[in-house]
Amino acid sequence: MIYPICPVPKPRMTGRDKWLRPARPAVKRYRDFCDLCRLHKVKLNPSGCRVTFFLPMPESWSANKRRVTKGMPHMVKPDLDNLTKSLFDALYANDSIIYSISLGKYWEEEGKIIIENED
Repeated sequence: MIYPICPVPKPRMTGRDKWLRPARPAVKRYRDFCDLCRLHKVKLNPSGCRVTFFLPMPESWSANKRRVTKGMPHMVKPDLDNLTKSLFDALYANDSIIYSISLGKYWEEEGKIIIENED
């Protein structure tokens, strides 16, 4: 499945983030991401799946740099583990049921998440 959701890393949150209004920008982005995952009914197979995060290229990049970079591995922040944490936390209250997963992150024109469940 292809989900048109721009991946967002899990922010470092404090107890204050539960009640602070308006929320800090990073926390608001994370909460909006979680809402979108629920809205699109994102599903993961706990027994095995491949999750690929596609992160958008900065608008400031030239057309040439965009062409060369599209589809290349994304090797800068945000870290893959923080992207995964945000996805798991958006989908599961207890994400310990997931025991097999393959991950990747790449550059793309627009952010999206592709999930290939193994059956």
